[in-house]
Amino acid sequence: MLRVFCGPDGRYGNPLGVVLDGATVRGERARQDLAARLGFSETVFVDDAAEGLVDIYTPSVRLLFAGHPLVGCSWLLGQVGAAPTVFRPPAGPVPTWQDGEFTWIAGRPEWAAGRRTERHGSVRAVEALPSPPAGQGWLYAWAWADEGAGRVRARAFPRRGDAIVEDEATGAAAIVLTSELGRALDIRQGAGSQILTEVRPEGTIGVGGRVVLAEVRAL
Repeated sequence: MLRVFCGPDGRYGNPLGVVLDGATVRGERARQDLAARLGFSETVFVDDAAEGLVDIYTPSVRLLFAGHPLVGCSWLLGQVGAAPTVFRPPAGPVPTWQDGEFTWIAGRPEWAAGRRTERHGSVRAVEALPSPPAGQGWLYAWAWADEGAGRVRARAFPRRGDAIVEDEATGAAAIVLTSELGRALDIRQGAGSQILTEVRPEGTIGVGGRVVLAEVRAL
């Protein structure tokens, strides 16, 4: 298990399951069952590291694209000398690279359709929200902490009816917000996670963060 988008002190980050030998878990039903049993906000199955072929699941649904699984998977494959330069989830090609302590990917905001952003008037207002807020559908609540510096306070609520009530850090929603605002952001999300973003050519958005190995399990 990894923690992805950790804070500057290495704490926090969103838990991620990575099954390095994904081909041993055959079929969507078996993968969905394993993701539900692990209970992380996402679990990624690596089907072919060299080709960047991956398959991503929440505890309740399969995802065509997601940010924190690909950032975490890129870092982990780099640790074992097998990092690709491009991932190939079902949504499309996702470049990945390392820049100092940060691992990055680039995705398209349309791949994260359905994640609604909601601006609040202050950091305090975001922090005061119940978990989850009333309503339905994926919600990314945010406020400027320092608009001039591009610093944002955010919280993420999947509201899809599974065990994940609030995401500690989520790359796909950060990509959507960055696309809407049209500028690079330094996002502090959840209890203490940090997500960096940048606007890249041809409509893509880069998202990067720190990754820490937290636990190794035998399945």
